[in-house]
Amino acid sequence: MRARLLSLLLRASRPPLLWGILTGAACVAAETFIAFALAQVAPSTALNVVYLVGVLVVAYLWGMGLGMIVALASAGVYDFFHVPPLHEVTVFSSWTWVPLLVFLIVGVLVSAAASLMRSLVIEAEERRREADLDARTARLLLRAEHLRAALPVVARRLAQGLGLPFLAIELGPVGDDPRHTALPLTDDGAGIGTLVVPAGLPAAMMRRLRERVVPSLETLLVAARDREAIGNALAASRDELGRIAEEQAALRRVATLVARGVPPTEIFGAVAREMGRIVNADHTAIERYEPDRTVVLVSSWSSSDRGPPPPVGSRRPLRDTGLSALVLRTGQPGRMTVEEGATGELDGWAKDKEITSAVASPIVVEARLWGVTIAFFRAREPQPEGVEERMRDFTELVATAISNAEARDELAASRARVVAASDETRHRIERDLHDGAQQRLVSLGLQLRMAETAVPPDLPRLKEQLSHTAEGLTLVLEDLRELSRGIHPAILSKGGLGPALKMLARRSAVPVDLQVRVDGRLPERVEVAVYYIVSECLTNVAKHAQASLVCVEVDAAGDRVTVAIRDDGVGGADPARGSGLIGLIDRVQALGGTIEVTSPAGRGTTLTAAIPIGKG
Repeated sequence: MRARLLSLLLRASRPPLLWGILTGAACVAAETFIAFALAQVAPSTALNVVYLVGVLVVAYLWGMGLGMIVALASAGVYDFFHVPPLHEVTVFSSWTWVPLLVFLIVGVLVSAAASLMRSLVIEAEERRREADLDARTARLLLRAEHLRAALPVVARRLAQGLGLPFLAIELGPVGDDPRHTALPLTDDGAGIGTLVVPAGLPAAMMRRLRERVVPSLETLLVAARDREAIGNALAASRDELGRIAEEQAALRRVATLVARGVPPTEIFGAVAREMGRIVNADHTAIERYEPDRTVVLVSSWSSSDRGPPPPVGSRRPLRDTGLSALVLRTGQPGRMTVEEGATGELDGWAKDKEITSAVASPIVVEARLWGVTIAFFRAREPQPEGVEERMRDFTELVATAISNAEARDELAASRARVVAASDETRHRIERDLHDGAQQRLVSLGLQLRMAETAVPPDLPRLKEQLSHTAEGLTLVLEDLRELSRGIHPAILSKGGLGPALKMLARRSAVPVDLQVRVDGRLPERVEVAVYYIVSECLTNVAKHAQASLVCVEVDAAGDRVTVAIRDDGVGGADPARGSGLIGLIDRVQALGGTIEVTSPAGRGTTLTAAIPIGKG
């Protein structure tokens, strides 16, 4: 009941006039009965106030005109029932018309006040509803991910809130249509859209749309547009940050491989894979330029099993119209599409008929054009301008890896040459000593012995001197032989690694537990390296370790020989302090092997070396 009463009081349209006439008559009758009841306790001149209630109600609901009519009727009834002489109309026969005139004036004022109050109440209600509608519209627009998708929903809500059969919001101008009225939506004079409403709306509704709905909608559209732009910018920033983070992670993984010094082939594979994923390529390739105008495929990657690339190591001639030839001529990054004449190279490389374009970046190693990286794409749209820049970051890592590998190879070759030259020098000195000095000393010793036997018996002192000289010469020969064995053991060349190590164990000042598991002969350089490792370690143990036992294990299994030497001495050995271990490290690394020394103080020393047999 209360809700229906509020709806009646706040309804913009007035109730039917007949209802107003009946309501006015009912109010006058009710007020008359109330006035009779109050006449017992109140003066008759004050009863006219009772009749103003009906005037107020009728004027509020049906307007000032019907309110004035009710006021006249109330004045006549009041004069007839309450102004002496009773039951007569005396307004024209006495001075009672003065209070009646005052009553009529008050009634007119009450009617005007009621009408004004009604208009104000209705306007306030409309403003409240508009505020609620604006709030709902703002929530819809400002929460929408896409402004254009939210406009139909907003238009339906506005049409319902305004009581219109149709309403549309368009971003941009609309064409002329006699059935519709277009209200432009602007932002500082620039058009942002159009509000489309049915044609022929009442002037009050059109004024309401222009004065209140359009400005509010313009503000909301501008805010929603700005919010969408900011959201898109933030999303783009997030995507860009994510891309950068992913790219940096990929570069870090490849850089880690480069820093670890893994083989270049493994780095090439990682670069092809990581670069392909970063630039969203369908295939990637790393090729090396050859002097005969051919390129060799050193690594490749594909995002799917369609169109497998040629095998690694395959060679193909450079095409003058191809992308690899373009990079070779210019030394700069480049890109090509199938339509630009690169059909043969693109389809011929990836075996993928859907490839439409490719982007290449040169690999420059120490100012020398070494090769090229190529990314192949199936997408029809052009690739972004930043693809070459992103590929260049990976090619720089490839160049670093190649440079490091070449430097390592040169260092290893240099070490190998130094070790080989040293071994050759040792071998030549040992051979010269054996074939030259030792033989001459043996010959001199025999001559002295012959001279000793030829001395006459009457010269005993001369015979004694000759004997003493021959014995001294024999001692010198033994020292020379010992020195010769230290320079290059002849037993190693003749008998192999096992007998040579057994000789070292027998000559060691510290007891040696020797275990040699070698079948057959090893390459000479490997045998020499193992021999000197064991010899140097036994010498160091005798001089510094204060050990009671040395365990030596030599095991040739597979493609490498492993040497492990352990003692129970005082430990504390440090290759950095200039001991003979540095020479051993250089010798082992020159053969592509590894050596590790563990020597905690008080817990002995352990040396472990692994030497590839194939590189001997």
